[in-house]
Amino acid sequence: MTVPSAPGDPRDERPPGAVDARFTLAAERTVLAWVRTSLGLVAAGVAVLHVVDGFDERGVRTALGIALIVVGMFAAVAGGWRWQRTNDALRRGGELPSGASVWVLIAAVVVVSAAFAVASIL
Repeated sequence: MTVPSAPGDPRDERPPGAVDARFTLAAERTVLAWVRTSLGLVAAGVAVLHVVDGFDERGVRTALGIALIVVGMFAAVAGGWRWQRTNDALRRGGELPSGASVWVLIAAVVVVSAAFAVASIL
């Protein structure tokens, strides 16, 4: 993907197939957002495992903490995978990755949140 430029613009001298740096930098910012999300989920999981004492049963706390860590790991892998696919699509042309991994992450966060809500009520 390239951005059209004005005649005489130095960007016109890029080799064929070169990608406008703004697109690659935007993809990099996006993967960094995935990594921040991942770190937040992992930190929340560690906090549930080692700091939170509000659950009556230790097994529930352990399950929820591990679930948060696993969702955080998924976010890191999915973000890296999407970043690689986006960079490949930008370099070679073609379709950008679908939003399926975003929906999987959203579903996982909703499921873990619902489990926390149920565990908090009981």
